Order: sequence, then C-alpha cells, then structure tokens
Amino acid sequence: MDAITSSRMKAIDSNCEYLGMDPLQLMENAGAGIAREVHSRLDTGKVLFIAGRGNNGGDAFVAARHLALCDGCEVKVVLLGRSSQIRTSEAISNFRLLKHSGITEVMEITDSLELDKLSEWKETDIIVDGILGSGVKGSPRTLESAAIGHINDSGSFVISIDVPSGLDVDTGEGEVSVKASVTLTFHRPKKGLLLPNASSFIGELKVIGIGVCRDAEDLVGPGDLNNLKKRSYMAHKGNSGRVLVVGGGAYYGAPALAGLAALRAGADIVTLAVPEGIAATVASFSPDLIVHALSGKRLHPGNVSVVSELIKSHDVIIMGPGLGKEGATRQALKRIVPMCKKAVIDADALHDSIISGKQDAEIILTPHSAELSRLTYENVPEDVEGKKALVLEFSKGMQVVTLLKGNTDIISDGDGVKINCTGNAGMTVGGTGDVLAGIAGALLAANNAMDAASCASFINGAAGDLAFKEKGYGLLATDIIEMISTVMKQEL
Repeated sequence: MDAITSSRMKAIDSNCEYLGMDPLQLMENAGAGIAREVHSRLDTGKVLFIAGRGNNGGDAFVAARHLALCDGCEVKVVLLGRSSQIRTSEAISNFRLLKHSGITEVMEITDSLELDKLSEWKETDIIVDGILGSGVKGSPRTLESAAIGHINDSGSFVISIDVPSGLDVDTGEGEVSVKASVTLTFHRPKKGLLLPNASSFIGELKVIGIGVCRDAEDLVGPGDLNNLKKRSYMAHKGNSGRVLVVGGGAYYGAPALAGLAALRAGADIVTLAVPEGIAATVASFSPDLIVHALSGKRLHPGNVSVVSELIKSHDVIIMGPGLGKEGATRQALKRIVPMCKKAVIDADALHDSIISGKQDAEIILTPHSAELSRLTYENVPEDVEGKKALVLEFSKGMQVVTLLKGNTDIISDGDGVKINCTGNAGMTVGGTGDVLAGIAGALLAANNAMDAASCASFINGAAGDLAFKEKGYGLLATDIIEMISTVMKQEL
C-alpha cells in the first residue's frame, strides 16, 4: 500500500466531505477500529485513554465508547484541557456522548501537576495515546509533553492513534514523542512512519481502513485546493507570480481571457505579448492587463529576442491562446519554449515539434482529444480508463504534465493520474480553454505542475458550474472568470 503525506491525507478527508461523507462517519469508523484492536489484545483489564483536544482526541472518545460495551474492560478517559477547548465539532459531539456510554471516569486535566497524581499510570493494562494527530508539527506544549513522559514511563502496553504523539508524521522525527507498542494509522501508512528514525517510536505499524471513498483519492476536489501554497501576509507585488501570455494575432479575445483568468486565480502581474495590430484592442479589455506589442500581424521569429527578454522577468509563460497556426509562428515557438522554466502550452501552440521529451522545465500541456491525437499519433480512446493509460504514457515519455480536456478531465505527470469531473455542457462555448490556461499559469507560479494542472482543472470546471446556475447555456467565458474567486474561497 502506497504511503502518503499528512497534507495528502488531509486533502482526502476534505474530498470525502465534498463528495457527501460526513466527517463524523470517518471518526466513527476510526474509533470503532481502534476499539477492536484494543479488545483483541485485552479480554479483561483496565484501559486508559489520553486524549487531546483535536480530532485525534475525537477518535479516542469514539473508541472509548465502543470499548465500554465490552464486558471485562474498565475504561477511563483523560482529556488534556477543558472540554470547552475541544477544537472540532466532531470531537465535541463524541465527547458529549461519553456521558451516555457508561464510562464513570472522564477527567479534564489542565495542569501537569494533576497528571503526576494519577495512579492510573501504573495500574493500567493498555494506554491509548490520542493526544496529538498527524497534522501537528513542532514540539508538544507543556501539558502534552508531560503526558507523553508519563505514558513512556508507565510500563503499560501503548497503542497510538494514527501517529505516536509528538512524532512528525512526514519526517519521522520528534524531540518528545510517545514510544508506542502499536501504532494504528488510518487509510494508508504515512511516509514518516516508514522511515528508519521512526522505528523506535511506532512499534508495530497497522493500517486501519476507515471507509474513505475511492473517488476522494482519484478525483480532484477542494481538499487538493487546500494544499496549494498560501500567500504570505509579508508578500510584495510580484511575489505571488508574474505571468506572461504569448498569444493573439489570429484572435484577440483569447489572450485577454487567459490573462484575466490568471489575475483572478491569484497572479500578481500579467503581461500579454501580442502582435501590434491587436495590442490596443486587447488592452481595452481591462486596465489590469499589461500589454506589450510585438511587431507584425502574427508571432514570428523576429519577435523571439523581445519575448526572451520578457521571459526573464516572468515566472510562468502561457503560450498558445489565439496565436494561429502559421509556419513562422511555430518556428518562433520552437525557439521560445526552451527558454522557459515554467510554461503552460495550449491551443495553437500544441504541435508535435514543440517539446523534445527531455525537459529541464516544468511544462503543462492542455490538449483536447483531437490535439492529443496529433501529439501522440494515436486515436484517443472513448473510455476514461483508456484515456488515463494514454495520458500517463505520453506524460511519462515527454516528461510533462498533460491535462486532457473533456467531459472528464484527465491529468497526469507520468507517475500518477488524477481525474476531474467538474464542468458542464455549457462550457463548450469559446474561450473556456483560454480561461483554464490562465488559471493553470497562475497556479504554476507557486506550485508544482501536477498540483497546478489538477487544481486548475477543478477550479475552471467548478467556476463553470456556478456560472451555469446563473446563465444556463448562455454562459460566457467571462462569466466563468468572475466565479474563479468564489471557487478558490471554496464557497461551493
């Protein structure tokens, strides 16, 4: 079973909720699994749960409730802190249920001196560690640190929930950590738990299934958006991305749509490099766009030196919207692409000679099926599984991230595949692909290409769905742009 990071697990949890699974269901499944594991190791005896104020503590409350139904098990619960300080609604709900579970001792302890007085440390057969979960980083606070020390000194059999408290689940390191006899981690093993430096803390590692929806892993969802890099409050103009759009000539709306979408998706500065004949028209779309006029009616090799200078002051280059397919334009593109460190290649820029397959850059390609067929010299399968296989193979061979647009979007970096199901039939209107390219370009400025492409696909489709609710089949690409911020704030 593949290991995952804590941030990926958090994304999966969020995606489950988006798909309709109540977080209480996952907590209930986790707690029931813990209780079964405890009971399998103890028919009769004393069990002490040490719970924190987050969801790790919530899992402990559920497990304690289930275990209290087992004849011969004497269950006690210690909450580190006041119940009024419990941080999540799920954990609060399950703490309140403890008073109906037959457990007579539920202690709220706020001072490490109170922990010192507990006789249960030496009188308990099994201690269940539910103090700190996989999302906690850094050294434990005084109360939690004291509880960890008592657990390690107790001599009892210790079962840790998800991760030994105090251990960094991604690095396997921790200055003050529980030394568990068994660690029960959820859904998939976490990467840090498999590292050699974690072996002295985790004991036996067991993975408990908690009923995660398969689609929560395979589909792009709001959880994936949560893992995008956040803008620092110390940021200055340009720190969150400078995007250059090289397009226009055959069409003038396409580069403007891509540029406006990039701004709505969080880019600080967007420059459009377009032929001089349309520069004034493109500039008229918005004062927020910086327009740089290129000589000629189409992009041509004589523009390369000018574009190369613009590339130096931008983080991401978007190439293709509205360019046209003239031979001189393709010649210019072939010289421009190798200059880019990060690029989104879309529409008219998508042809088989544009990339070499040995990339030193992070490149996202955004073809539809006909364009992918021209790139691969293969017919694109009708079924999703066939498309996934083709996109995976192509991306691996060309060392790019491919975002295949369609009723279901397929995204691959050559190692894995994600799918996106947001979007609707109203988005067949012209310009939606340009919007997608703009979103991808903005996200690529601060994120890796796979995350940028996957989240751009979701954002574009979800914004289109919100626009469709208002406009129906009369929606326009500009309507989608106006909904980008709403989706990124997750007001879905």
